[in-house]
Amino acid sequence: MHAVNQKISIGLVNPKNPVNVASILRAAGCYGVASVFYTGQRYRFAKDFNADTKAFHKSIPTVGVEDLKEVVPKGASVVAIELVEGATPLPAFSHPDNAFYILGPEDGSISEEVLAWCDHVVYVPTYSCMNLAATANVLLYDRLCKSDYPQGDALIRDSRDNNNRTKIKSS
Repeated sequence: MHAVNQKISIGLVNPKNPVNVASILRAAGCYGVASVFYTGQRYRFAKDFNADTKAFHKSIPTVGVEDLKEVVPKGASVVAIELVEGATPLPAFSHPDNAFYILGPEDGSISEEVLAWCDHVVYVPTYSCMNLAATANVLLYDRLCKSDYPQGDALIRDSRDNNNRTKIKSS
């Protein structure tokens, strides 16, 4: 297992779908996110009925809060991910070393009040809006691609499923 990057956290604005949150927790584990915070009651009520989330809660703190502004990690730049006019396209964005990424609800947008206290507002260029979990995965993958990440067979061996021992055979 790779070390968690203590400088990446995610804030979710009133998520409703526990399957999406479970997928975000899986992405968080894959990309070294330290913690996931969420606001609202919808996920709190739904999470206990979805077994997919339970394994990920053990390894990544998932904390319900009243206000994401109150839990911004020390020294973090706040980056909202939202399809909003005037936002920076993700391919042109340079991720801060210490980032708190905020993603909006599946059936709404991040409010103007929240956007006002964010340091950056970024959007993922698409022909339609993506779902919450897909957005988180694309965001975190983009961050990884733009970083100096470890490469090679050792990373592959550490990252793959225990049942996968496949190698490319030399010709």
